[in-house]
Amino acid sequence: MKCSHPLLRLLPLAAACAASPALATNGYFAHGYGIKAKGMGGVSTALAQDSLGGANNPASMVFVGSRLDLGGDVFMPKRDAERSGAGFPTLNGKVDSGRTSFLIPEFGYNTMMGSDLSLGISVYGNGGMNTTYPQGSFNCGGPAANMLCGGGGLGVDLMQLMIAPTAAYKLNAQHAVGVSLLFGYQRFKATGLQAFDNAPGFPPFTGAPGSVTNNGNDSSTGVGLRLGYQGRLSDMVTIGAAYAPKMNMSAFDKYRGLFAGGGDFDIPSHYSLGVAFTPTPALTVAIDVGRINYSDVASVSNPSAAQAPLGAANGPGFGWKDIDVFKLGAAWRVSDALTLRAGYNKGDNPITSADVTFNILAPGVVKAHYTAGFTYAMNKTSEISGALMVATRQSVTGPSLFNAVLGPGAGGNETIGMKQTSVGLAWGRKF
Repeated sequence: MKCSHPLLRLLPLAAACAASPALATNGYFAHGYGIKAKGMGGVSTALAQDSLGGANNPASMVFVGSRLDLGGDVFMPKRDAERSGAGFPTLNGKVDSGRTSFLIPEFGYNTMMGSDLSLGISVYGNGGMNTTYPQGSFNCGGPAANMLCGGGGLGVDLMQLMIAPTAAYKLNAQHAVGVSLLFGYQRFKATGLQAFDNAPGFPPFTGAPGSVTNNGNDSSTGVGLRLGYQGRLSDMVTIGAAYAPKMNMSAFDKYRGLFAGGGDFDIPSHYSLGVAFTPTPALTVAIDVGRINYSDVASVSNPSAAQAPLGAANGPGFGWKDIDVFKLGAAWRVSDALTLRAGYNKGDNPITSADVTFNILAPGVVKAHYTAGFTYAMNKTSEISGALMVATRQSVTGPSLFNAVLGPGAGGNETIGMKQTSVGLAWGRKF
């Protein structure tokens, strides 16, 4: 018997739609998933707005009905790194990361299987550990070098793609639960880190030489879960909760000498709690509070000055801390056709001054995001939504790790900085 359910026919489109990397802002998680949520500061846990529930709260899918959502963001980060005050003046200088715009697709589909059960799929991504610094004019005592004393350009590129088949069930007319099965795919490459690959003139940093840098793209896969609950306490108040445990991913074998745990790069556990208030039919105000547990992943959270070889279980990482995220959003229904949105997203900075050097590669220091958005209903079944996000520049300064390699003061201080803008559009169709 041939299965022709429309959800299955859409799986190839879902995978192709998210083939580009998504660069994110709460560490390397996006400030929101779905254009509607992005226009409201990312708030989504207690809302049912589109078929991206697999990325936000799986339980919301049974309240959104049958629909298709297809869209994307143009994400425009500006990242820079500077070293100053070095005892070796040729180590001083500033570089800007070259690529400054990325297309980030999104896709969702949901279908009702009766009045109490929905089946759907959400496709989304994470990233943000993407930098492409030019070699610059640095000199580490030999040939011309990049900012971290390697040859040629310097940078990393991490992409995480999630495909989330989702089922949601109404316990009664007001309360629902949901679950998403997360199929994860990661792609990573690093360039310009020859100084950390036991290069001549440098200490033996890694326990797996030849598996640190310039090995092209490597991939990783894994399976995880997201659980969700959403409940309508009254016509004015809705609450929600979502949780995703740590997702174990296969190792990046080509970079087993870079990431702690022999190339291990799992996806950390994270959760959110939300409440939405609708004091009038035209106005909704929603709040999410969440946490991302970067400490689940040694290659992300281990301190960069750890006294062990790169690639070891207790080897150096990026030193990222667990972060709390606060999201506030409002939606105003101006008319039957037009809804306007605004929001604010505040996430902790996961990077401390002690770990600046490694985070030249991944300067995820942005904290405050300001958003606006809209939805315009072209008819009863089709709508267009848009979102704008602006994140003001943040920076972190700290002593260079080269002070420990070349002698006190030899490496001076380093500063990493980032600011961001994104503009997105999505088309939604109800069935």
